[in-house]
Amino acid sequence: MKRTLIPIRFVVIMFTFIHTINLYIDRAVISAARDSIMLDLGISLTQWGWIMASFTLGYALFQTPSGYFADGRGPRFVLTFIVIFWSVLTTLTGMMKTFWSMLIVRFFFGVGESGAFPALSKVTFNWFPIKERGIVQGINFSGARIGAALALPFIAFLIEIIGWRWSFVFFGVTGIMFAIVWYIFFRDKPEEVGYMGEKEREYILTNRQVTSQVKKRIPFFKIISSGNMWLAMGQYVASNFTFYFTLSWMYPYLKDRFDLGGVEAGFYSSVPLIAGALGNWFSGWLVDRLYHPDRINLSRRLPAIIGFVLAASGMILMLFAQSPNVSIIFLSLAIFGADMTLSPSWSFCIDIAKENAGAVSGTMNMAGNLGAFVTIIAFPYLLQWTGDHQVFFYVCSALSAAAVIMWSFMRSDKPLLSQ
Repeated sequence: MKRTLIPIRFVVIMFTFIHTINLYIDRAVISAARDSIMLDLGISLTQWGWIMASFTLGYALFQTPSGYFADGRGPRFVLTFIVIFWSVLTTLTGMMKTFWSMLIVRFFFGVGESGAFPALSKVTFNWFPIKERGIVQGINFSGARIGAALALPFIAFLIEIIGWRWSFVFFGVTGIMFAIVWYIFFRDKPEEVGYMGEKEREYILTNRQVTSQVKKRIPFFKIISSGNMWLAMGQYVASNFTFYFTLSWMYPYLKDRFDLGGVEAGFYSSVPLIAGALGNWFSGWLVDRLYHPDRINLSRRLPAIIGFVLAASGMILMLFAQSPNVSIIFLSLAIFGADMTLSPSWSFCIDIAKENAGAVSGTMNMAGNLGAFVTIIAFPYLLQWTGDHQVFFYVCSALSAAAVIMWSFMRSDKPLLSQ
């Protein structure tokens, strides 16, 4: 019997974890470089909001097509292709000289990144037993938060040394190198890996979610005609509305409100992202700890509901913070909670989609990122209209409260193709 020192699926999750780190480092670069870019390109605050939002719009609109792409071509090819694509766009970002060119490049950068998490859902479906699904999703999303957390202070330091333009080039080249390594070592299914131990292969195939022998592609109208799916999309809008504040406006908000230096603001801004990683790990563990075939709904609902309660509370409490330390504590609580909702959300999509995990999770992510698009636009405009940021944080809290109600009606035990 073939044996491996480390289970191959553990190596796979290490690679997907690094994927998400790279994904969010490339997103965080532009947030840390805001002041330099606005100064060099002569961009106003609201124009900056549109640049940030253009990425999210491209990212949202191509989620479902990217999901179908991942379901059809497999995550090995798809992730290699899109990482190279978005890495090239990262490099091009550092070469832009006008507002409009930056707007266009960031839109296509979002298009490039749109297939990342739908493809990773396909990896999870193919490679991991259903009872490990929660922690796998938690680890993947924690990589996204850790990547952004590490990036913010490092990028601020890097910009001071080589400038914002060369910083984008640096991260673009790094992404291309990782895409090549992924293509060389990864395979779409454990059945295709010759160096895997037979015992581990049998364990995966025995405990993986059962699918029909004939692969059925789920039509898009079937996805969006499901009430279950509309609830999933609605609660994900609430989750992203809160979290995307950390990627787009948290760094400049803290820097301006408390008059912080660039590197100092970067370190403060990294704390809520680390809290988000911890929220992903805890939620992923809780999802799997609660899982049993007879209580699959509870194992998804309870972690998500706890998360949204914490997110709503943290955003309200942050309004009363009078120092960066207290503000970061409450914001960290909110992001810990918001990120607790990710593992159950993506596990839910795989539960009801099975072999169509890419398309269904992509549709949920499309809705969530349209919410993120609104977040990025709403923050500067609400400030312009009202003169302060309080309304924005109240909206975040209200959406999280609504998501608690949505989760109370979501059913993981109702596959889409059986409806």
